[in-house]
Amino acid sequence: MMDWTDRHCRYLHRLLSRHTLLYTEMVTTGALIHGDVGRHLRFDATEHPVALQLGGSEASDLAHCARLGEQWGYDEINLNCGCPSERVQRGAFGACLMAEPDLVADGVKAMVDVVSIPVTVKHRIGIDRTESYAFVRDFVGKVSEAGCDTFIVHARNAWLKGLSPKENREIPPLRYEQVYRLKRDFPRLTIGINGGITTPAQIAEHLQHVDSVMVGREAYHNPWLLAGFDEAFFGTTPQLASREAVELEMVAYMERMAASEGTPWYPIARHMLGLRHGLPGARRWRQVWSDHRLKTLPPREVMAMAHAAPPRAERAEVAAENEAAA
Repeated sequence: MMDWTDRHCRYLHRLLSRHTLLYTEMVTTGALIHGDVGRHLRFDATEHPVALQLGGSEASDLAHCARLGEQWGYDEINLNCGCPSERVQRGAFGACLMAEPDLVADGVKAMVDVVSIPVTVKHRIGIDRTESYAFVRDFVGKVSEAGCDTFIVHARNAWLKGLSPKENREIPPLRYEQVYRLKRDFPRLTIGINGGITTPAQIAEHLQHVDSVMVGREAYHNPWLLAGFDEAFFGTTPQLASREAVELEMVAYMERMAASEGTPWYPIARHMLGLRHGLPGARRWRQVWSDHRLKTLPPREVMAMAHAAPPRAERAEVAAENEAAA
């Protein structure tokens, strides 16, 4: 989720669910060691619980960055062993690390030794076209011995050559049973599942077999999905009652970010473009919020424009959307 689940995105998601654990986009150890730590690690206190997702392979670098994450107040450190992109592979981290469980175990132990918060691992069920359950079983077994008690498992192989990251999310088949089997074989570990999960009903079904469910791109493209999570899975009332209430809170956040950091509204607004997903008039609403010709206007004016009656030329299109939705 690099360039997607930044702190502005996570602020939106926290408005929708109080209790769902949020993850940062993957931050490389090199970016933290050689770059602007504050830019990468700054987050709003309302985001808790929130996990810092690291990309890296050198044990000493991982330990240093895990310590930074704890100092900045994160609730968990997560090591990414699942990203299949070639850019990530060139940095010797992501899914290619599954071929080196000893190296991963060394990195996990180095982090566990220097922080008091949980250290977790996100990974695939295999790499390339090897579909042996023994491969992922042995990986989890080796890494768990280093002190990792929680594994979030994307139930697809990662093909390291020949597929784009998008194709790697679609072409390798989903094999949820492999993840269920991990939970049966390692009952003391916390096993989460990820991959192709888009509805609360699917989440509820997976929770019959594993301990947790991770939802990635569906939560980004259709964020209102999260609005039902607190009631359905945590037994509490929803955070905010309507999409309009969430939008108002985001506008107030945009105003605060402009005043305190000089951040314009449009890089924040991009994360909420799916908020009205599936509703009549959603396309026009998205067009207004993504119109860079309006970037000099205050966000409250942009919101008013997004909710204003469409010009006459657009009304037939909106009516067609309404009819289709009905």
